[in-house]
Amino acid sequence: MDDISVKALGKINLGLDVLRRRADGYHEVRMIMQTVHLHDRLHIEKTEEGIHIETNLKFLPTDSGNLAYRAAALLQEEFHLKEGVHISLHKKIPVAAGMAGGSTDAAGVLYGMNQLYELGLSRRELMERGSRLGADVPYCLMRGTALAEGIGEKLTALPPMVKCPVIIAKPPINVSTKYVYENLVLDERTIHPDIDQLMKGIAAQDMQTIALHMGNVLESVTIHKYPEIAQIKEVLLAAGAVNAMMSGSGPSVFALFDQIQTARAAMEKILESGLAKQVFLTDIYNNRR
Repeated sequence: MDDISVKALGKINLGLDVLRRRADGYHEVRMIMQTVHLHDRLHIEKTEEGIHIETNLKFLPTDSGNLAYRAAALLQEEFHLKEGVHISLHKKIPVAAGMAGGSTDAAGVLYGMNQLYELGLSRRELMERGSRLGADVPYCLMRGTALAEGIGEKLTALPPMVKCPVIIAKPPINVSTKYVYENLVLDERTIHPDIDQLMKGIAAQDMQTIALHMGNVLESVTIHKYPEIAQIKEVLLAAGAVNAMMSGSGPSVFALFDQIQTARAAMEKILESGLAKQVFLTDIYNNRR
C-alpha cells in the first residue's frame, strides 16, 4: 500500500459541564461527545522523505503548527520511518469552531499511517499516542457517542445516539477557548446540564429526554461576548429544532431535528438570516472505527 484516503469526522458536544478548576489550571469536565458525518478528507501518500502537507485553505499552517503534521512526526520518530509522507488535507469542518477539526485531522493521520506502514497499533495504542497531541485526539480516534471526564482524556463508550438530522451553523467570528475558560464563573448560580439524565435519554433512544437535558455551561461566557450565537439558536429553534446548542467553546451552533424536511427548511432560514456564513446539513454518526 502506497497511499490511503481517510475521512476525519467532526464532533459536537451534546452536553458540556465544567465541574471545577484544578490546582494545575486545567478544568475538570463531564461531556457527552458525539461524532457527526461532516468531515475533512485526508489523502496520505508515501514519499522518499520528510513530511509535506497541502490544504485547500491557504491560511492553515503546513508545518509543526498543524496537528496533522505533528501526528505524522510522532509516528515517524517513534518507529524510525525512513520514508516520508505527503498529506493532502481538504478541510470542510469549520476552523476554530468547537468541532475538533484539528484534532480529528491528527487522528486521521495516526490512523492512516498505522495502516499505510503496517505499524500494528491497536485503537487503544493509537489513542494513547493521540493524547500527546491534544485532549480531543483520543476521542476522534474512538468516535461515536462517549462520556469524557477528567480534562477530557477519560473516555467511556456509551450506547449510540438517536440517528437524526443535524444542522451546524458557524458565525463569522473567532472564539478563544482560553478566553472562555479563563472567564468561566463557577458558583452557586451556575446552571449545570444534567449529564446523567442526558445519558439515560441516549440509552433509551428518547429524543425528548435528550433535548430536555442538553446543555453547555460555556455558553454563559461565549454568548455574553457574542450574542449572535444566541440569535442563531433562536432562529433554529423557531424553525423546528428539537434543541439547539453551542458546540465546545463555540462559536458553532448545532441543532437536532426529528425530520429531514424540517431540517432543510431550517437551513434555508438560517442562511436567509445572514447570521452564519458556514451552514451544513449532516447527521449523527454512530459507527466506530
